[in-house]
Amino acid sequence: ARAIRDPALIASLGISAPSLEGYLFPETYFLPRGLAAEEVARIFAEQFLAVWREIEPLATARGLSQHQVVTLASIVEKETGISAERALVAGVFHNRLRRGMRLESDPTVIYGIPGFDGNLRRADLEDASNPYNTYANPGLPIGPIGAPGEVAIQAALAPAEGPWLFFVPINLATGETMFSETVEQHEAYVDQL
Repeated sequence: ARAIRDPALIASLGISAPSLEGYLFPETYFLPRGLAAEEVARIFAEQFLAVWREIEPLATARGLSQHQVVTLASIVEKETGISAERALVAGVFHNRLRRGMRLESDPTVIYGIPGFDGNLRRADLEDASNPYNTYANPGLPIGPIGAPGEVAIQAALAPAEGPWLFFVPINLATGETMFSETVEQHEAYVDQL
């Protein structure tokens, strides 16, 4: 954990963030035994940077910084485990951001709760002192909440186009998620749970 917060390592990689959270690219790596944590973090971050160089023009065209892309992609990654849904989820978040709506993402709130016990409470959703709380605070949280894969990063940069402002998983076994454009539609889907 100390390695991902090492300012010298972060600066040497050219990443403008307080930690490497979100910048350690999830991939299968074959590494020799005995590597120092700093070297492992460097390898993972360099893989992220290789992917980033290919997609940076898309971020520039959208007016998004590297940190914004990684933060949004990390939320998309946590919101759905289904690759095919990531662009749809990203579309919802882009629509919400454009309209000045809060993202209202449970995974962001949970990330910002030290020692989270598995029970998300109303008080947690109302706690504006949690800088990751996207229910109480507008816009993106202060940083990534995990390590997004390439599909989530691509989704953050090329979201599905549509009118959706809400989504709710209605079948965790199949991963079926319902997307809606009105709060009334969303609440009807939630009532099905």
